[in-house]
Amino acid sequence: VLTSVDRDDLPDGGAFIFKQCINLIHKNSPGCKVEVLIPDFQGDWDDVKTVMDADPETLNHNIETVERVFKSVRAKGDYRLSLDLLLKAKELNSYSVTKSGLMVGLGETWDEIINTLKDLRTSDCDLLTIGQYIKPTPKHADVIKWYTPEEFIELRSIAMDLGFKGAVSGPLVRSSYKADEQYYQAKKLIPIN
Repeated sequence: VLTSVDRDDLPDGGAFIFKQCINLIHKNSPGCKVEVLIPDFQGDWDDVKTVMDADPETLNHNIETVERVFKSVRAKGDYRLSLDLLLKAKELNSYSVTKSGLMVGLGETWDEIINTLKDLRTSDCDLLTIGQYIKPTPKHADVIKWYTPEEFIELRSIAMDLGFKGAVSGPLVRSSYKADEQYYQAKKLIPIN
């Protein structure tokens, strides 16, 4: 899994560096599958195309949270732009698997979570991770709700019913959790548990 902090300081948001890394991994380890976790590139589709031209096996862009809470968590981001990015990535390279991650516990409602899952599927998102938001520092948003293991199981079931090719859901799940298994499930190379 390749990732970076947002590189808004670079004209292309780091897209060319992602492309170079993907190309070098494919060249030096031909059997290696690459998942790339990218920022929204502030909606610059040329930057998304640069990354997709390198043929990453999985393109991951995390939605992070539900639309109502989004701006309070990602002040620079845009919920709809994140959805558009996932759809654009699929349009640019239909062979690549698209993936997104959602944190819960920030005050969202159950219905808002389900609507977010539906929005992701409408954006042709293939894979999903759902994890519990855990406040990293005192400056960050408070945890509003701690979800139960049973609720995470139910969310995974709902995601699969909505048509995701793979979904991992649990309190400590993060976006790269079981990335390889999810890719192989999406490509139907291993059975879905």
